[in-house]
Amino acid sequence: MMTDDKDFKDRLDRIAAALERLAPTVVPANDLDSADAFVWQPEGERLQPVPSVSRVPLDLLRGIDRVRDILLDNTQRFADGLPANNALLWGARGMGKSSLVKATHAEIAGSEGRLVLIEIHREDIESLPRLLDQLRRSSRRFVLFCDDLSFDQDDTSYKSLKAVLDGGIEGRPDNVIFYATSNRRHLMPRDMIENERSTAINPSEAVEEKVSLSDRFGLWLGFHNCDQDTYLAMVRGYADAFGLEMADDTLRADAIEWAVTRGGRSGRVAWQFIQDLAGRLGKRLSG
Repeated sequence: MMTDDKDFKDRLDRIAAALERLAPTVVPANDLDSADAFVWQPEGERLQPVPSVSRVPLDLLRGIDRVRDILLDNTQRFADGLPANNALLWGARGMGKSSLVKATHAEIAGSEGRLVLIEIHREDIESLPRLLDQLRRSSRRFVLFCDDLSFDQDDTSYKSLKAVLDGGIEGRPDNVIFYATSNRRHLMPRDMIENERSTAINPSEAVEEKVSLSDRFGLWLGFHNCDQDTYLAMVRGYADAFGLEMADDTLRADAIEWAVTRGGRSGRVAWQFIQDLAGRLGKRLSG
C-alpha cells in the first residue's frame, strides 16, 4: 500500500513539473526609474541598468561643432516635450558619432534625470516593438540608441525599424526618440544597392524599398575625416583636460607621428594617442 502511495506521489510530482515547464514565463517588470541609462536585453525583455556610462565630455569633442549644436538642440526640444526628429549620425569612422550621442544625453539629462538613454544592439532591432510597449507606459522620456547600424543582403530586419520609425498603427510613443550611428548614409552597402538595380524585375522599386529606410530619420548628420589642424586641436584639448604637460612642439610632433603610424586622423586616433601619452607620463586619465 505504501508503495502505491509513493508511486502516486511520484506521478503527481512529474505532472506538476511538466505543467510548470508548459506555463508561460513571468517577465518581471523593469524599474524604469532605477537608472538614467540601460541596455536592452530582449531575452527576458529586461532593461539592464548602466550605473556609469563610458563617455567623453561634450566640450572635449572637437571639429564637429555644427552637428553637435544641431543634435543638442533637437535633444533639448525632445526633453522639453516639444516636437523633435529621429537622427541618423553617419560618416567617417572614429569621428565621434557615438560619443556625441552619449555626451548629449549627459548634457541634457543633468542631475534631474530628465532623459533616459537606452542602447539597443543591431541584432536586436526586431525586438523594438516589444521594447516600445514597455516605454510608452512610462512618464520618463527615452532616447533609443543603436550604434553602428547597418543591413546586409537578405537582411529583412530593416522592415521592423521602418515600421517603428513610421509609427505603425499605434504610432511611435511621444516619449521615445531614435538615434542611430552608421558608416553608411543609407544604412546599406553600395554594392548591395547596385545589386538590387541589376537583378530586380523593377530596379527602381527594389532600391527604393531599401534606401528609403534612411528617409525615416528627420536629421541626417554627416561626419567627415578631419584635417591635421582639427586633429591636433583634439589632441591638445585632451592633453589640457587631463593635465598632460608637454611642450607644444613635442606634443605636435608625437601626435603627427602617431597618426602616420595609424594611417589616418580622427577623434578616435587622437584619444588613443592620449592614452599612450598618459601611460608614458605615468598619469591616470580622470577628470
